[in-house]
Amino acid sequence: RKTMFEVVMLGAEEVIYQGKAESAVFPGENGVFETLSYHRPIVSRLVGGSVFIDGREYPIRRGLMGFNNNKATVVVERSV
Repeated sequence: RKTMFEVVMLGAEEVIYQGKAESAVFPGENGVFETLSYHRPIVSRLVGGSVFIDGREYPIRRGLMGFNNNKATVVVERSV
């Protein structure tokens, strides 16, 4: 059985992604990092690059992410 966590990624005017995921990879200001189910609580600023949710790419200009209680909440400015 796969362990999943909830992901909500919001843009300025839209919900970009909402659902369960096995993995999310973020372009953090101190380097790229991955979150999996039950990751320790974390808050990070995101820099230009791409967020990958289960391998699907979402290019971003910048943003913020937090992970707590098995849920990732991500607010981004999308790349055009």
